Amino acid sequence: MSLLDASRALCLATLLVAWSNMPAVAQTAPADDGTGRITILYDAFGEDSAMTKDWGFSALIEYGGKRILFDTGNDSEILQKNAEAKGVDLGTLDFVVVSHRHGDHTSGLNYLLSVNPDVQIYAPKENFGVFGAALPGTFYKRDESLPAEMRYFGGNPPETLRFGSPWPDANFTWITETTEIAPGFHLILLKGTWGVDLDAMELSLAIDTPNGVVLIVGCSHPTVQAVVESAKATTGQPIHLLVGGTHLLPAEPDEVRRIATLLRDEAQVAWIAPGHCTGEPAFAIFKEAFGDRYLYAGLGTTLDMAYR
Repeated sequence: MSLLDASRALCLATLLVAWSNMPAVAQTAPADDGTGRITILYDAFGEDSAMTKDWGFSALIEYGGKRILFDTGNDSEILQKNAEAKGVDLGTLDFVVVSHRHGDHTSGLNYLLSVNPDVQIYAPKENFGVFGAALPGTFYKRDESLPAEMRYFGGNPPETLRFGSPWPDANFTWITETTEIAPGFHLILLKGTWGVDLDAMELSLAIDTPNGVVLIVGCSHPTVQAVVESAKATTGQPIHLLVGGTHLLPAEPDEVRRIATLLRDEAQVAWIAPGHCTGEPAFAIFKEAFGDRYLYAGLGTTLDMAYR
């Protein structure tokens, strides 16, 4: 063997060894065992050192051959970093659900749209909302005695007035009522309050499974118990697993205990995986109330949708 051939052989062997030792790339295809899974891509607590903690929420749901992003977190760069750390390709999604208008659930949209500009995004409809809006041209009072230059649109308004969005090219579908958007996938629409802010319309995602409904909530501004009851009434099924923010940060411990007991005993939620705006004291109370049926859902966690 010539010196050149020997050198080539050595290089090839080195490359083969390096390739064989490379870590496996995380899979992004939907779980194919029928159980489904939920991966937490954005939250302020967790164990995965490769991911960045920040206030906000985002989760990838894979079930029934569909890949769904629920909320987009508080920062586009952090969403990108966390998705890449988990090997998640947000360029391949069936649809996106944005639960409500608050920035800690919407601000990752810029990154999402950079890699998936045409993806269908379900969002709650609100007049003059950040997701865009439309109102009939008759929504304001007229005064025909004014000269044309003092009248809106010179006295000839369009039939429909459309209002803009920070994401003007996004493919938003406005949800105005609780809707089944695909077989077994329900968007639960309710109105909720938040401190001094105006009432917020909020979407939650209820998924039919053989074990019951898997319910994903963003912040539960309408109250988590109201969301649970609405999901049960809509689907006619019990709640198998509840995942996401329950908005109990401002609640007193006795109120949290009351809600935990209600969810466990009256609403008969089988499993609970609280996160985001639930609050540290509420984590402890839910864990005590649900025992072995409390699931940890920190940043980077992947939950099996078929816990038994």
